[in-house]
Amino acid sequence: MGCKINSDQSSLPLAKRSRRLKKWLLAIFVVICALSVLVIWMVASSLIAPANRSVGEPPIDFPAVTVQFPSESGCLVEGWHRVVPDASATIILLHPIRGDRRDMLGRAKLLRNRGYSTLLIDLQAHGESTGENITVGFLEKFDVLAAVDFVRDANPNHKIGIIGRSLGGASTLFANPDVDLIVLESVYPSIEQAVHNRVAMRIGSLHSVVAPLLLLQLKPRLGISVDQLRPIDQLPKINCPVLFASGDSDTHTTIEETRRMYEAVKAVKKLVVFEGAKHEDLLPYDKEKYQREVLDFVDQILGG
Repeated sequence: MGCKINSDQSSLPLAKRSRRLKKWLLAIFVVICALSVLVIWMVASSLIAPANRSVGEPPIDFPAVTVQFPSESGCLVEGWHRVVPDASATIILLHPIRGDRRDMLGRAKLLRNRGYSTLLIDLQAHGESTGENITVGFLEKFDVLAAVDFVRDANPNHKIGIIGRSLGGASTLFANPDVDLIVLESVYPSIEQAVHNRVAMRIGSLHSVVAPLLLLQLKPRLGISVDQLRPIDQLPKINCPVLFASGDSDTHTTIEETRRMYEAVKAVKKLVVFEGAKHEDLLPYDKEKYQREVLDFVDQILGG
């Protein structure tokens, strides 16, 4: 008679291999998840990390006074104040995220030639202003208010305008300052849309997974909720004339988003679209159009 094989014993090695494979797959999955969380945490850390750097003295062709004043953001705001004799208005210039006051020098020089005094500042955690983290406008709004107070104390009879690029514009909307004119360049409508747009540019449809994980870190890390970072909600409260400027090829803040923000304004308003421009400095992109459409509007309101 032939030898009878026990079916349970014959299948044992296969069962062991199956269990071992499942353990390895589980371990690999856990490692991948841990690495993904670490990468997302590091990405978020880089986004809110301070962008401090030495700015130095004002350039020779733009003689200005270096100023410093406190802000309720908790920082000391550093800036350049350029006083033009016989000016009747001062314009505050606010840089984009991870920039500093030098990013607004081109505008300041053009405004000087049109008879305006200017104040260029580093927002908190930028340039030479102190600050622990970039907060996408939440704390930076106090720097805007401090800048307005500085200008009003320096020249009580001056009209006041603000030109803000990206972060500078969002900070202005959160501040809702008592000024005579606001120019908003490439400003995001909500932090949720801004993060989704930027992540989608890099990893496509996976933004629907990664962006929420980045946004979840706002509250524990900065104490700010997503709902507190919606510049578009502030627009109906703005009482002074507002000009929007944006590129129609901007994928950071799309032209459709800018149009929605424009529609939310109840005050006097104007929209200037720079054809072909991306999320970039609109002044060098088309200097002639910037002067004709943006600065001429400034003149109409402030009488430069």
